Amino acid sequence: MAQHNSTPNYFVNQQSVTPYHPANHTGTTNYRLIGPETVGAAQVELVLGVIEKGKGALPHRHPGIEQVCYLLEGRALAEVDGQTRELGPGDCCFFPAGMRHTFTVTSDTPARVLVIYAPPYGETPGNTIRG
Repeated sequence: MAQHNSTPNYFVNQQSVTPYHPANHTGTTNYRLIGPETVGAAQVELVLGVIEKGKGALPHRHPGIEQVCYLLEGRALAEVDGQTRELGPGDCCFFPAGMRHTFTVTSDTPARVLVIYAPPYGETPGNTIRG
C-alpha cells in the first residue's frame, strides 16, 4: 500500500491567502495568515488587516477570544473598557475576551494592523456580539 507523505507548509504571505471583509467592520480587508486552514494552527490565529481612513471595527466583543492589535502603518483610535488611545506604528493594544471594543483609522493613509486571536476566531458569527 502506498504511503501518503504530505509535508505541511508553515510559510505564508499576504498574496497566498484569500482576502475577506469581516463582519461588523467597515472599509476593512483581512488576510488570515496563520490559522487552522493555512498552517494547521489550533491555538492562535494571525490576521493582517488593511483599513481605510475613518473606517474600522464597530462596537463589538468576542466571548472567549482574546485579541491583540499591533499597528504596522498608519494611525488608529482604539477604545476598550472606557479607555481610548491613539495608536501609531509600533503601538499595540489588547482586547480581553468578552470586552466591548472599537478600532477606527485616523490617518489619511490606510492602516495595516496585525491582529492576533487566541483561540482562533475564524470569523465565526456566533463568536461576535455587536454593541
